Order: sequence, then C-alpha cells, then structure tokens
Amino acid sequence: MGHSEDTRIDRQDMQDRGPEFAYLCVDAFMQDIFSARALATAFDTGLIDLLLQGPQPLDVLARNLGFHEQGLALLLGLLEENRVFRRSDSGIQFTGEFRRALEFRDLLELKLSMAHLGAHDLLEHFTDMIRQPRQSIGKLDFCRLFAYERALENTPDNYAKTKRWMQITTGLTRYETPVCMKYHDFSRYPSVLDVGGNSGEFLLQLCRRHARLRGTVFDLPVVCRVGREHVAGQPEAGRIEFMEGDALNSQWPSGFDLVSFKSVLHDWPDEQVRRLLGNAREALRPGGTFLIFERAPVEPDRCKSFSIIPFFLFFGAFRPSALYEEQLRRLGFSGMEARRIELDMPFHLLTARKSG
Repeated sequence: MGHSEDTRIDRQDMQDRGPEFAYLCVDAFMQDIFSARALATAFDTGLIDLLLQGPQPLDVLARNLGFHEQGLALLLGLLEENRVFRRSDSGIQFTGEFRRALEFRDLLELKLSMAHLGAHDLLEHFTDMIRQPRQSIGKLDFCRLFAYERALENTPDNYAKTKRWMQITTGLTRYETPVCMKYHDFSRYPSVLDVGGNSGEFLLQLCRRHARLRGTVFDLPVVCRVGREHVAGQPEAGRIEFMEGDALNSQWPSGFDLVSFKSVLHDWPDEQVRRLLGNAREALRPGGTFLIFERAPVEPDRCKSFSIIPFFLFFGAFRPSALYEEQLRRLGFSGMEARRIELDMPFHLLTARKSG
C-alpha cells in the first residue's frame, strides 16, 4: 500500500512562497459586495484607465467620465476604503498595493465577473444547495455556462458558448499552473496526456518550461477547436496535440509517461470518476505517473470573501484527497504522495505511480 504524505502550506506564509503565488493579491480587492461592485464599475467606466495616465483632479475625472458629482464621490469613497487609490495634493492615484494587483488585471477582471455572475445564484438557490449540493448545480446559471454537451458538435452557436466558458477556465489555469510546477517536477516526462485539458494552457506552460516534453490534450471536439486556436502561433504549439473524444466513452491513447487531471474530476459523480481513473491507468506506460491538481472541499472560513462565490457554488462537487487515494490504491497504484496547497481555496496535488 502506498504512503500518502499530506503537507499543508499555511496561508500566513503566502508572502514567503515565491512569485507563483503573487497573483493571489487580487482577492484582497473583492472581499465584499460593495468593494467588488465599485471596482467592477471603475473598470467598466474607464476610471481605472484614466488613473493609469497619472494623478487626476476630481473635476477632471467627473468631466471625462460623465459622472454625477454625488455618484462619483460615493464611488471614489468606496474605492478609497478598498485601498484602490489614495488622495494627494496632485489628485487621485493608485496605492502601491493596487498597482501590484494590476499586474494581474486579466485575472482581477475575470474574477470580478465570475463573482457577480455567481452572486445571483447564491442568493436565489442557497437553501437548495445546502439541501442537495450536487443535484442543485444544474439549477445554477453560472454552472450552466459550462455546458459540455454543446462542445460535442461544431456549430457557430456551440463554438461561441464553449469559447465563453473556456475563457474562464483558461484564465484560472494560467495562474494556477505555475504553482503546480513549483511542487512537482515535470522534467522527467517526455510525454503527457492531459485529460479534459481544455485550451491546452496547462500543457503550454509545461512545454515552455521543459523543452523535451510533448503533450496531448484529450477533450471534446469544440474544446479542441478552441484549444488549437489558443496555442496557435506559440513556439510550443508543435509539441501540443489535441485529440478529440469523450473520456468516458471514446478510446484513449496510451503509452504516456504522465496522465494529468487539472480541475476536471470534480465535474463527475463517483462512478464516472472510477471509470476515468481506470482509463487513466490503461493510458500510462508501466512505471508512469498519475497526477491530480484539483480544488479541495470548501471550508467555512473561506466564505467571508465575495471572490469565493463562484467556487462555493460547486462545493458539493469538491472531494477530499483521501477519496481519490482510496480509488488509486484499489487500481494498484503505488508511491502515493498528496500535498495540500493553499491558494484562493485549498488545492490537492496528488501523484501516484503505476506499478510495473
């Protein structure tokens, strides 16, 4: 039986963990609904871009933005309270803390959008979610964005809707992947199969880091179409293949040194997860490695931040690492290692080795 080592990284040590974790600063600016809504308005109206040009007097801001004076004063007050800017003799300018967050502007705007979409579901369906966590997911507008059935057939409407939710998953993966690479050495793998690999962002970053690595994304047809567009033109594109298929029903490729599941398994009920893990075992060469990088169950102390709402909606789908470990042992995997990593919420990094 494999040995599992659970290594916890405390949140208070975040600042000491390296540049891979720097992006987490964006959540500090969306701790409550007023802070998040005011900041989203500042982006939407062009206020942020105006302030990027330098300190601005209040009357210039009001004139350029077309704001009512009372409304602008309230908005600026909310933003100042949220440490977005400070006032000086020369006008209004960003704080150093917010300038650092703007280095991750794409993620900041993405998470603001996600949280606002999810807030409607939280208010309307919270009781149903508590009563029947997994069953209620289908009722939630935010969760229905991820309509995998639309990724089976290439039509203009399916393409547009699939690309929309893939922008969310790609944006998150862009910043989560370096953390995974920090705690696992991918240099040993000539070939990687990323199941449900989405836009290929995970493999793209692995290939950038490791020149001999080649990867295959195994995902639905429309996802693969969007993914090919995502990596096109990148120097690593020639080392990333997209294989269209349904991971539950299609024939898998085989002979890989690593099979990975990045933020995928929570989408599936227990029975389907067992099938996916079994298929992954067959796709590995003897001695190959299996890897899961996945959100852990939601914890109550994380539910104080507005930014956590879109992940809270899936709370009934996130599993403890021990459940995956049990299934992998039954499949004969050995050398089990489990690490807990504190990001915007806890993540599992679980690896195991196929015997032989």
